[in-house]
Order: sequence, then structure tokens, then C-alpha cells
Amino acid sequence: MITSPLTERIVTVSGKPIFVAEHGAGPAVVMLHGGGPGASGVSNFARNIDALGRTFRVIVPDLPGYGRSAKGVDQSDPFGYLADMIRGLLDELGIDTAHLVGNSYGGAAALRLALDTPGRVGKLVLMGPGGIGTTRGAPTAGLKHLLGYYGGAGPSREKLADFVRNYLVYDGASVPDDLIDARYAASLDPEVVADPPLRRPSGPLALRTLWRMDLTRDRRLRRLATPTLVLWGRDDLVNKPAGGPMLLHTMPNAELVMTSHTGHWMQWERAELFNELVAGFLSNDSRLAHA
Repeated sequence: MITSPLTERIVTVSGKPIFVAEHGAGPAVVMLHGGGPGASGVSNFARNIDALGRTFRVIVPDLPGYGRSAKGVDQSDPFGYLADMIRGLLDELGIDTAHLVGNSYGGAAALRLALDTPGRVGKLVLMGPGGIGTTRGAPTAGLKHLLGYYGGAGPSREKLADFVRNYLVYDGASVPDDLIDARYAASLDPEVVADPPLRRPSGPLALRTLWRMDLTRDRRLRRLATPTLVLWGRDDLVNKPAGGPMLLHTMPNAELVMTSHTGHWMQWERAELFNELVAGFLSNDSRLAHA
């Protein structure tokens, strides 16, 4: 867990507050968390910030709609909106180019940012990213539970514990009660309950939104030269592990590492391996994914 002090502040981006925690010095690495109920940047990467902060300036925002950041996401193009806000955050911090590490929902935001403005991204680490084959076949069981959290009778600790322990990780017994408690409390923010940031597209433009959210249909993906490390748990029940080979065979400078006995939350379940892989890949002398 985090043992070093973090610098915390609110940065205004496009008139909206974005919470940011920082640690370390060196090349900028922006870590973008997943979209599950009660998620936040620091809690998502609690087992990684210290290790990466030894070499890099680690920047961990709460994505719009989560934690201490402004609520509300443009549901007609959620990944595009998140990418615009993170790019705006880089502008406000005076950072021209940063490495991006994205988990799930944050992985989709990172990839979309690189597709829209590749010059702003040094290297990409995509961990079980969203937006990979999202319109192809039925949703996974884990994604159904995630999207259904605020539906039906509404949020509950039981629903959250079921999602985290049975779908988010491989070994549910490894997840402590205090993690469940913290995420459940965060998921009850009245603004989030009224307007969940991650939900199933609906209305007359739902199909168009779904297609826009499937980044594998973006023709720019085959031309994206950004060195990319794709990490995927073989036992991921939220985003289909088949997305890993799909990206490997589509992106010109991608490397893929898949691990056994690992669910959707590799950075937490396999923290030491994750930290080693990411630090090595982001280093100047990495032999992986040369452009």
C-alpha cells in the first residue's frame, strides 16, 4: 500500500474540478483508473504508486464522475470526453507529453487520447482496457454486474462485494472488507447515484454511441505508432481476454503480456509483476515495442 506522502490538489479543467494526487519525480506518468462503482485513482493504484514513484512523476487523477472530481460525463461520447479532460489536465499541469497507464475504463480513455492526439503520449500501458470489441457479442457477466449496480433496487454493499470478489479479481478471498467498505461508501455519492458515469447507452443514438465506444473499429488504430504494452489477466471476467491478442495483431508497436490466475485487476492482484513490467517498459532502455 502507499507509504510515501502524496501531493494532492484540485485542478480546474474546462471549468470543472479534477482531483489529482502526485508522487515522485522524473518523466510524467498519468495513471487512469477503472470505472467500477466507488473507484478512484489512488485506491485503484494503491499498490503501484510507491514503486513507480521511485523513477517517475506519477500523476493519479480521479476521472470525471468519480472520487473528488466533477461529476457528469458526456454519454454520447464518453471515451472522447474523458480523453479531452485528461488532455486538458496535461495542459493545466504544463506537460507536453506523458506516458499513460490505463486500467479498464481508464485504458479506453488513454487509448482514445492517443488516437486523437498521438503527439501528447510517450508510451501506453493498457491493462484490460475497455472499448475493445465492445459491440461484438454479448457483454461479459462481469460487465453486466458492473452496469447493473445502480439499477434494480439500487446500490448495496452486497452487490458491490459480489462484483469485486466474484468478477473483478481472481481470488475474491484476498479482498479485505475495508476495501469493500470504502468503495461502497464512495458509490453512494448522491450525484453519482443520480447520474452514473458508466452506464449502458440508451435512447435513439445508443447504437451510434456503442460503435463509437468500440475503439477496435477506429481505423486510426492500425496506424498508431505509440509503443504500447498490453496487460491482460487470463481470467478477466469483465473485459474479454481475447482483446489482448486483438490489440497485439492490430497495433503496429504493441507487446502483450497475459498472466494466469489473474482477473480484471492485475495492478492489485499481481502488483509486484505489474510494477516491474511497467517500470521496465517505460524506461529509456526498454527493448519492448520500439516504434
